[in-house]
Amino acid sequence: MNAKSTCTIGLAFFLLSYILFSLGSKQMYFQKPIDFAHWFNLIGAVLLFSFNRVFPKNTLNSVASFVTTLGIIAHVGLCTIDFIMWSFGNNDSAKVALSEHISNTPAIVYPFVIIGPSLLYIGLALHAANFIKTNTLSALMVIAVAPAVGISFFVLKNGICMVVSCLVFALGLLLLLNRKEADKTIA
Repeated sequence: MNAKSTCTIGLAFFLLSYILFSLGSKQMYFQKPIDFAHWFNLIGAVLLFSFNRVFPKNTLNSVASFVTTLGIIAHVGLCTIDFIMWSFGNNDSAKVALSEHISNTPAIVYPFVIIGPSLLYIGLALHAANFIKTNTLSALMVIAVAPAVGISFFVLKNGICMVVSCLVFALGLLLLLNRKEADKTIA
């Protein structure tokens, strides 16, 4: 499988996870026998690593690849935390205790909950910035909407805004992934 296909599959898994997250408490059906939403998110994030290989190599790409990789690592950590939470089932007191413990542990809460996962969106937006002159609309779809994904999820807690922003973000990346290369032949 080539890197572009891997990117596309990663975006599909990632978008599907956000659709499941948007269901809120209705998502409980999708958490049996496993937590599908977080598994899809984890698989999608890991597959998005391929974006580090598909875009032209330059200084911005190197920075974007580093930031994207940090974001993927943070997503793995966040999903791990969420899997542990899921394993408590209906034991709300255990969930609250774990949540308090994580919140009181800066070495976990900052890299894996507060800052780290955002790095995935920042890294992919940096990749998109490479195309601001040649594929302006697609690049702006990624760059402008990247913050909206996190804001809709963590601040607004609005499932519809979350899915729409993730859809626009993924569509922008797909368009960049499948962009027409400029003809570099000299006539």
